[in-house]
Amino acid sequence: MASKRVGGTVFSTVEKHPSHRIRLRPASGNAALFHMLFAVHFGGAYREQAFLCAGRARQFLFQDAMMQNYFFENADLQPVGEKFYVRSEHGESVPLRRIRLTDTPACFGGAKNPDFFIPDVTGPYGDAGSGDTVVLPCRQRPVPGSGTQLARARSGEVTPEMSFVAARENANLEGFKASLLASGNAKLTARLLPLLERIEPWSGERVRRQIAARTAVIPASFCHPELEPTVIGRHFTTKVNANFGTSSSSKDWREEGRKLQEALARGADTVMDLSTGQCIRETREMILRASPVPVGTVPLYETLERAGGDPLAMTWEIFRDVMEDQARAGVDYMTIHAGLLEAHVELTRQRLTGIVSRGGGMMARWMRSFRRENFLYEHFEEILEIARHYDVTLSLGDGLRSGSIYDGNDKAQFAELKTLGELNRRAGERDVQVMIEGPGHIPMPGVALNSVKEAELCDDAPFYTLGPLVTDIGAGYDHITAAIGGAMIGAAGTAMLCYVTPKEHLGLPDSKDVREGMVAFKLAAHAADVARGVPGAILRDHLMSDARFEFRWADQFSLALDPARAREYHDVTLPGAASQKAHFCSMCGPKFCPMKLAHDLFDGEN
Repeated sequence: MASKRVGGTVFSTVEKHPSHRIRLRPASGNAALFHMLFAVHFGGAYREQAFLCAGRARQFLFQDAMMQNYFFENADLQPVGEKFYVRSEHGESVPLRRIRLTDTPACFGGAKNPDFFIPDVTGPYGDAGSGDTVVLPCRQRPVPGSGTQLARARSGEVTPEMSFVAARENANLEGFKASLLASGNAKLTARLLPLLERIEPWSGERVRRQIAARTAVIPASFCHPELEPTVIGRHFTTKVNANFGTSSSSKDWREEGRKLQEALARGADTVMDLSTGQCIRETREMILRASPVPVGTVPLYETLERAGGDPLAMTWEIFRDVMEDQARAGVDYMTIHAGLLEAHVELTRQRLTGIVSRGGGMMARWMRSFRRENFLYEHFEEILEIARHYDVTLSLGDGLRSGSIYDGNDKAQFAELKTLGELNRRAGERDVQVMIEGPGHIPMPGVALNSVKEAELCDDAPFYTLGPLVTDIGAGYDHITAAIGGAMIGAAGTAMLCYVTPKEHLGLPDSKDVREGMVAFKLAAHAADVARGVPGAILRDHLMSDARFEFRWADQFSLALDPARAREYHDVTLPGAASQKAHFCSMCGPKFCPMKLAHDLFDGEN
């Protein structure tokens, strides 16, 4: 279709690509008009792709809000190191960050240190030289109705997404090994090379086998071309999700764009839009078009909004329309509360805190009022049809998760989990990817049991848990109580942790709370990876310890999960360039630093 003007809108060339892929770029103007013209012009086999491309075009409605680059104005958001790309088996560029470690001080031997590489999820926001606005690049995606990641994995095909996530999981350990050997650093090589030689790198084929076995998922909707794929499963690095979204108390829905970028800066592997306030659709569209990581939603929230805010006015037909609209817009995974059955509601009668899941509470109220079964359970086959058509991963929701440690691991929670196992198997028959959601508030002795029960009842589908919170008295600090439980359940095999912020139970989090919650949970996820022996996870710890022992302050900041915070705290009492070379910190001072004394122990022998 040649470039042409319709009214006040200019449309640029649309190119047809192999496998019915289409690339287009609206030059400017009214996205709704563009959507209609494109759909009418192509129709037939191209109709679904028209919705995909129209979703991409809709970014222009939100350009100022969604594409503003908050990294540009906030140095604390700037990622460490420099952008570095490796090639996937399919030839795609996979972004990492290269940390150039400084040389060991001459007084400690003067050795060179290797370059280290970490994953980068910041998209174009974290690119050097990015301005105050950015445009996310788009990947080629199959049209809706094509084979899902699961279907293609079962057929033996290694997809571009499988190759991409393999390269991301490897984080260029081969490059690190080469840099280590080239450095000539005998001490570090002796300690780290044996670890590196035991690591079997991920390949697209190894990822494919995990997807085919349904022990891992790649949430990648056909309609989210801005996405950089990630993989979620117990054999991979533990992932962290960040929640945000509007509520009735929100002043400006565009603030969620700032929270998105805050989460990306802290390493969010996925995000969920849990909006319940005004502008639900606008907020979701903004986040989708602005997010380089998978985006999840809870369709029940918009169902309630379309039902006028009355849970009893919700119907299957409203939910179906919401789910299809969200799938067409590009949502990568959806929480579906289909495992909460009418019989389960009675099991919560003796609970201390009843039902604390918003979606669970809505469905329980509906079932109790009408004395009918959960319409999501009754129409699950139709849910699977929508999910398969758009390759939406289902995150089967824990509507009966415990809201207090008193209720943890009770009959209601595990009855729902058993039903989720049944639904997971039904989804597998339709080539739909599935994650299983978990608790909640659980006392420490019962945390690992949740992972064991999920693996047993749900065939080891990827487990996705909120915390769990291991005590109920952490108000204002529940990101800590939840991160403790997150590290424990991650060590037991949970694939993804949903972060908790300091505002949990208290209020709507802002971007500062997002930062605190994300860093706490990235620490929990990393601790879980070290505990599980995830290949290469412990290398960063060893490099940090080496930098600490050699007083390489710049490297300590760079290897920290929040470099800006680490530097800020150090510089409060030891500011200035000279302090960056000091062989002590302000905690012990120059005469009492045990690491300095440890160096002195063997100086005479050396």
